[in-house]
Amino acid sequence: MTRTHIEPDGAAILDMRGVRLAFGVREVLRGVDLQLARGTFTALMGLSGVGKTSILRAIVALDPFTAGTIEVDGVQLQAGPLPRESRLRALRRKVGMVFQLHHLFEHLSATDNVTLALVHALGVPRAQAEARAAELLDALQVSGRARALPRELSGGEAQRVASARALATDPPLLLLDEPTASLDPARREELGRSLTTLASTGRTLMVTTHDVEFARQFAQRVVIVADGQIVETGHPREVLSQPSHAATRALLQGALRH
Repeated sequence: MTRTHIEPDGAAILDMRGVRLAFGVREVLRGVDLQLARGTFTALMGLSGVGKTSILRAIVALDPFTAGTIEVDGVQLQAGPLPRESRLRALRRKVGMVFQLHHLFEHLSATDNVTLALVHALGVPRAQAEARAAELLDALQVSGRARALPRELSGGEAQRVASARALATDPPLLLLDEPTASLDPARREELGRSLTTLASTGRTLMVTTHDVEFARQFAQRVVIVADGQIVETGHPREVLSQPSHAATRALLQGALRH
């Protein structure tokens, strides 16, 4: 029996219901239902091209969806064209996203990348913004790289600085797209510990990943996506050891080949 659509314990900070998303005639998401409880660490998994990144982009209102609803900590998104950015300010305070290639501004230091939205979008005084940046960089174990430019950072350091930037406005939900893709085992371990610490303070995290061992070690829940739908969810030890869906078995077989 396939394990799907398990409701999280506690009040959901993210509630997706029947979300569909298409690019032209190609439907990428086909009725996604997903809820995340506060303070949890979820790994969103599946083979390439199944819709994992599209789920994240729909949540942060970067791609419009054609049906269904999304609610993030009381802020609702409806199907249809994307609202103007000025109408998305409440959502931007609720959810941050770290892209796979981190997208740090190359001409700005780590600190300046983190303070950018605080100073220029929210009007926070620079001294206060820099204090917040220092706090976040320290929590993510990159305080020693505060003045470094992105090209001077390792892949793991850049990911953690990007995470600090996404956390600067204190969103309760943080999304990360394939954060371990370019990391060696030691850096992957460091990132996993940092993310676990964030979740322990009440932050909700969802990470897309192909990394089965990372999910087993750090995630509290895995969600398997196939063909634009969620096909299996549960605790990593259960789902990744005794998969009930062919898509999960294919993911595990792929991991064994690498």
